[in-house]
Amino acid sequence: MDTARRRYVTVSALFWLPLGLAIAPQMLLFGERGMSLAAIAGFFAAHSLTAALLELPTGGLSDVVGRRAVLVAAGVLDLIAFTLGGLGTTAGALALGMAVKGAGRALSSGPAEAWYVDTVHAAAGPDADLRTGLARGGTATAGALAAGTLVGGALPWLLGLGPDPGAWLERATSGLVIPLSVPALLAAALDIVFVVYVLTALPEPPRRPATLRVVLRGVPTTIAAGLRLGGGDTLVRRVLLSAAAAGGALAALELLTPGRAAALTGGAETGAVLYAGLACAGFLCSALGSHLAPRTAGLTGGSGRAVLWSLAAATAGILLLAATATLAGPAPAVLAVTGFALVYLGLGAAGPNENDLLHRRVTPTVRATALSVQSLALQLSCAVTGLAIGVLPTGPLPWLVGAATLTTGVLLWSRRVDAATQPEPLPAGVRSQ
Repeated sequence: MDTARRRYVTVSALFWLPLGLAIAPQMLLFGERGMSLAAIAGFFAAHSLTAALLELPTGGLSDVVGRRAVLVAAGVLDLIAFTLGGLGTTAGALALGMAVKGAGRALSSGPAEAWYVDTVHAAAGPDADLRTGLARGGTATAGALAAGTLVGGALPWLLGLGPDPGAWLERATSGLVIPLSVPALLAAALDIVFVVYVLTALPEPPRRPATLRVVLRGVPTTIAAGLRLGGGDTLVRRVLLSAAAAGGALAALELLTPGRAAALTGGAETGAVLYAGLACAGFLCSALGSHLAPRTAGLTGGSGRAVLWSLAAATAGILLLAATATLAGPAPAVLAVTGFALVYLGLGAAGPNENDLLHRRVTPTVRATALSVQSLALQLSCAVTGLAIGVLPTGPLPWLVGAATLTTGVLLWSRRVDAATQPEPLPAGVRSQ
């Protein structure tokens, strides 16, 4: 179990570190390539739509052909996406890179966690502790994003110091490689390390040969079984709806925090620097929340109660952001930062406990699919909430939309559910998978 936990933590960090590297310079890189704001919005739409369309099929694919093969495919697609993002100079190349990244994101949502749970269950039985490993995986993910954001944001600046190696690199490549593109190319190199690690460190039991006929027959059946789980199991439905609640809160943070940072500092450039620092701090708070998830469950009396109190803390955080939205001065700023940290801390603590409950309700044949449904719920809620926030006037109201979604999540867990970790009878179509 310790070996499986260590490998799961490592693969989580290796997958998310490249993404963290590319976060900070991405918008500026697109601008340096001459892209308009409308074009950049189109790139992000290509990413989101591709991820949403492929989320369920790729989850089903993982349940049919195996976790390792799908993780390798995700790493290869990310390598291609970061290379296109770092070297692309036309709108078509950059849009293709974002779409490929969306496909890689869809492929990655579930296989590593499903591999870990399958391995632990095979070694120690279905009652084995999952919270600790899931918590450490969440901590590694958030920590990798935080570290990557810092390095990716600082690297272009560092390349301009001293003898200005960034300018030399740009001249040597006739403008193909510029300082802002270096983090993306470094991310592509790290994806090679990720692929090699997955191939060598994540063993799986033999499966049926993954012929085209097996895939075409197995994936739709597995998707249908995963969807039936959400409809036929109360506890699984709570977990999925909680993911949607978190998506609404994250949409509020991602859309409203940059503008608020710029208003606080008095300029877009300085606001971007502040936002990068806040994003890093948010990832670190998420890492801390994930690390504390098992302890939270122990203090509150189980995973279900831990989710309740964690989401309540996140709700309090976003309400602090709403309450200080129109206020200026040091005290409101401190309260706003505290609220920002609380949201990430609460969501970080809720995630491993939610998934501990989820994995006790699903079988290995639909495990990755269930995680894909969870990811899809978060993404769709994020998109819908973002559209709603976009048409509202500035002030507390947009923040209250995010608070409302989180409050819904809190209410979902207000009735004690930990007794339900002894599985209810599942629909026959699911149990037979």
